[in-house]
Amino acid sequence: MNELRGIINNIRGDDMIKKFIKYYRPHLKLFYLDMICALGIAAIDLIFPTVTRTILNDYLGDTKMVIILGGVLLFLFALKFLLGYIVGYYGHIMGINIETDMRRDLYKKFQEMDYQYYDDKKTGELMTNLTTHLHDVSEMSHHAPEDLFISTIMIIGSFIILYNISSLLTIIVFVFIALVVTYSLTRRKKMLAGFREARTAQGELNSITESSLSGIRLTKAFNNEKMEIDKFETINQQYFRARRRTFKEIGLYSTGNDFFMNVTNVAVLVFGSLFVYSKDIDLIDLTTYFLYINFLIKPIARLTNSMEQIQQGFSGIEKFYKVMKIEPTIVTNDYAIRKEDFEGDIEFRDVSFQYEQSEATHILNNFNLKINKGQKVALVGETGVGKSTISKLIPRFYDVNEGEILIDGINIKEYDLNDLRSAIGHVQQDVFIFYGTIKENIIYGKLDATDEEIIEASKKARIHDFIMDQDEGYNTIVGERGIKLSGGQKQRIAIARLFLKNPKILILDEATSSLDNITETLIQESLDELSKNRTTITIAHRLSTVKNADEIIVLGSEGIIERGSHSELVQNNKYYAKLYNSTLTI
Repeated sequence: MNELRGIINNIRGDDMIKKFIKYYRPHLKLFYLDMICALGIAAIDLIFPTVTRTILNDYLGDTKMVIILGGVLLFLFALKFLLGYIVGYYGHIMGINIETDMRRDLYKKFQEMDYQYYDDKKTGELMTNLTTHLHDVSEMSHHAPEDLFISTIMIIGSFIILYNISSLLTIIVFVFIALVVTYSLTRRKKMLAGFREARTAQGELNSITESSLSGIRLTKAFNNEKMEIDKFETINQQYFRARRRTFKEIGLYSTGNDFFMNVTNVAVLVFGSLFVYSKDIDLIDLTTYFLYINFLIKPIARLTNSMEQIQQGFSGIEKFYKVMKIEPTIVTNDYAIRKEDFEGDIEFRDVSFQYEQSEATHILNNFNLKINKGQKVALVGETGVGKSTISKLIPRFYDVNEGEILIDGINIKEYDLNDLRSAIGHVQQDVFIFYGTIKENIIYGKLDATDEEIIEASKKARIHDFIMDQDEGYNTIVGERGIKLSGGQKQRIAIARLFLKNPKILILDEATSSLDNITETLIQESLDELSKNRTTITIAHRLSTVKNADEIIVLGSEGIIERGSHSELVQNNKYYAKLYNSTLTI
């Protein structure tokens, strides 16, 4: 009991435990069933030595009574078998229910997290939090209460019965049991530290594996298999060493407890024999005492042997609540404006912004820009001057440090976040394609879209004919990250998504920079149709894709250095003209 309390105190006190206990509430019926059956098991275990003592004392020569009592014990053990099955099955069902509820909440929390939360997080580590750690919590949530409950009943019941047989021998026995508890307390902290270290190493191992396997084609293209193997082996060895240290602590913990329990048995044998010799107790009482001392030591052994599981479980809870306590900073306020019919006017007013992890100066500093509804604006400039940052600030993937961004004359922080992002569509250079069918990837833009709407969007995106050439049509599997598709096909699927979404504001971030000229032409036709009657912001290095923009904004390290139409900027013969003329000589 003290052992478990010590662990709990290490896990940030009562608040975390209270939060964890709430996951039992929807499953209290299973919990009470488990505990009642566990109580029955403990009671049957306590009855056996008493019946044995009664037979030896009172009915040793009474065959009929011995058979009756034997039949009673047989019935009780059959009942114990049934109770054990209920505990084993329904107890685990309760555990998996708790695990499922916690996994649901954790995944929901991941979905709610800000963009910047994922800037320095590893996918493999997050997946470990969702799977391995919560599985350990599931096992602990079932076994810990059950083991603690049964062990408490067994220890208290055995102590009372043993004390009635011989108070002096019981006091001597509990001196040795105190040694077991003391030893457990001294080893507990090191064992918990070992589990924490192993958990961290496991997350790193999963992250390295996920990253390496995702990039396996790049690895093979550069013949870097040996480098990846070496990198994997480094973290693999870290995990091995962490687990080895953990198992060392487990070994010391378990074997030390076994040693002191064996010493307790020896003490009962020695002191019990002396008490029989001095006629303080008789031989039958000593025999009964030996039976009960095993029932006293058994729950202690059960607790100590399950300590690994308890430690792993609380380590998982610690990981879980480390994530759950993080509150996203970009949220919809309580008095948010609901709006569906956005016009598309955009204004940056004295905006300054710096990424949280960046030690550099502000990427945007007192930045001002106004874009009228329906206007097509292009952003050009060197890498790192804030073009893509602007595209991420408009839908509030990040919040500005100073100043404000307005859409239709209202600060974007005042809008309902879902409404705001529903009004904005992105097409990026690196299009993400989910594993699944082409249809599933297109319908992501509008989950309730009809087949007719999907087909119409695909036609507008110039991808319908390609889809129909596939054996499975719209049900064609595209592979992991769309590996079965070309870059242009991925882009057109992304454009089809946006035709379904039908946003009022369109952001094209290097949407055609990695495509060949023929594919770029096809994509550009789709983008031109998509941008009709929409406020469109195009970010591009290829100046050929922005010549038709209503206005081109040229960005430098100090902000806007030029602006105007393509022809006006070429005539000005400044930075943009030099940049454009350099592309003509290539």
